[in-house]
Amino acid sequence: MPPLTPEILLVFAIIAVALVLFVTEPLPIDVIAIAVLFALVVLEPWTGVDPATGVSGFSSSATLTVLAMFILSEGIRQSGLVNIVGAEIADRYGHSPFKQLLSVLGLAGGTAGFINNTPVVAIMIPMVSTISEKTGISPSKLLMPVSFVSMLGGMLTLIGTSTNILASDISGRLLGHPFSMFEFTQLGVVVLVTGAVYLATVGRYLVPERIRVDEELIEEFEMTGYLTEVVVPEDSPLVGQTVQQSLATVDVDADIVQLVRDDQAFTEPLARKEIRPGDVLVLRTDRESLLTLVDAEGLDLGSEAEVHDEDLDATATEIEPEEEQNLVEIVIAPGSTPVGETLEELNFRSRYDATVLAIRRGEEVIHARMDERTLRAGDTLLIQATADTIQRFSNDRNFILAREITRPDFRTSRIPVALAILGAVIALAALNVLPILISALGGVVAMVATGCVKPTEMYEAVDWSVIFLLAGLIPLGVAMERTGAAAWLASVIVVGTEGLAPIVVLGVFYLFTALITNVVSNNASVVLMIPVAVQVAQGIGANPFAFVLAVTFAASSAMLTPIGYQTNLMVYGPGGYKFTDFFRVGAPLQLVLTVVTTLGIAFFWGV
Repeated sequence: MPPLTPEILLVFAIIAVALVLFVTEPLPIDVIAIAVLFALVVLEPWTGVDPATGVSGFSSSATLTVLAMFILSEGIRQSGLVNIVGAEIADRYGHSPFKQLLSVLGLAGGTAGFINNTPVVAIMIPMVSTISEKTGISPSKLLMPVSFVSMLGGMLTLIGTSTNILASDISGRLLGHPFSMFEFTQLGVVVLVTGAVYLATVGRYLVPERIRVDEELIEEFEMTGYLTEVVVPEDSPLVGQTVQQSLATVDVDADIVQLVRDDQAFTEPLARKEIRPGDVLVLRTDRESLLTLVDAEGLDLGSEAEVHDEDLDATATEIEPEEEQNLVEIVIAPGSTPVGETLEELNFRSRYDATVLAIRRGEEVIHARMDERTLRAGDTLLIQATADTIQRFSNDRNFILAREITRPDFRTSRIPVALAILGAVIALAALNVLPILISALGGVVAMVATGCVKPTEMYEAVDWSVIFLLAGLIPLGVAMERTGAAAWLASVIVVGTEGLAPIVVLGVFYLFTALITNVVSNNASVVLMIPVAVQVAQGIGANPFAFVLAVTFAASSAMLTPIGYQTNLMVYGPGGYKFTDFFRVGAPLQLVLTVVTTLGIAFFWGV
């Protein structure tokens, strides 16, 4: 056993604090990663990380390759190719739930190997809603399988996930063996098929039906007790006030979501609309606030006690078509600007010309004091907005439309060009004509030059939280190597697993990495675990590259919690899942994949 030095203890302390922060998330994970970088550089005498090494993550080939792949993925997304294939699936298999499930699994898993799985799932969420309406099957039955299989599909190629690219960079530094484009495709196919078969058989019966297709959105979001109509009598203090002024003097949790006057229904923007006698106000409020408001403002309860979807969809009223209101669900995207903000801080109603009626967070539906709630990734907002506003939401990468109201404006004429560019990037890297970084950067230039991606869309396409996360964590791996922390941990594991066969140790590494990935970032997992895995393999006389692959594959199988992977968070709200649903479906699959992946690595590469 090597000595446990103060330098090693300090690095362990930084890792422990970082892991706690990653789990509790008092700050965004990318900010936490930059804080780790700062701590490592400030404590250079003990961590061995000088300023140049500290910022080397920003110039790392892994970071820049991931950045380029986001833009390449955007070119495919903007072409509408995945949406067109999805629409074909809905038309062809719309009346067979089993064939529909197989087709959706094939589409998500196959495309995730070549474009980032996050936009794949973002595209498929509204697609699944459309398919569900045609077949009558709950979207809950499809969304979790889509998320799981997109993770596994990312293991088909080097560019399938940012984790693969980062792991390749670390493997190249430690072993002189970075991944080639199709380095582990044969195992990726085995893993993907295993996961798809499980989800199409056993998984079908474990995935719950949380959302019923035949429910109105008002019922789905449990709004029946929170939407009501009131009439403004002539002697009400509200007469002559604007909508914005009307509720400012009364401390109640209420919003006016619609003003009905004669045969016209007025919705956003409502702030400057003057209230007149006889106006009918549709309120979002609870019973206690309603009674307070009725008493304070002299309002009369409307004759109709219930409000339905069609009452808030202004298609039933005599207004201009472009002003017709729709009820729609939008999902807060992981790593987006609204995460960590409240609706009040975002000035959501005025900024987007949309009214939030409810927030669904997994199985929980929030109605009270919504303006004060801190938004989280995966939150689903029930909003009322015009078609133009909804189109703006569909073009805003901060949000994911759970149901499409308007057809997105795709560049379908660019499909052959976008596919040719992506194919050229893959071919040049696979044939070793160019490094993946250079071919990917060339692909970015080609995407913009041919109009597949507009120059302004380049920056919007990049998930900057992932870029800063990678840049911040790469020096942590260096600190583990330079201080001997990785070697010390490896020695402990070698002693603890003495007498076990190398293939068993390989399986333990896979399972342990998969478990910690469910609570921390998948990129953090490979940074922490690959140096240790390499040291352990060398200590027991096993194949170090096999252990690198085990960690890499395990980091893309976070199926036990909704917070383990971005795509799980994306489907958490739209599927209405409970937190425990992921464990119920994912735990058996995690165990199956532990065995299959371990045996697959032993078969293809040896242990």
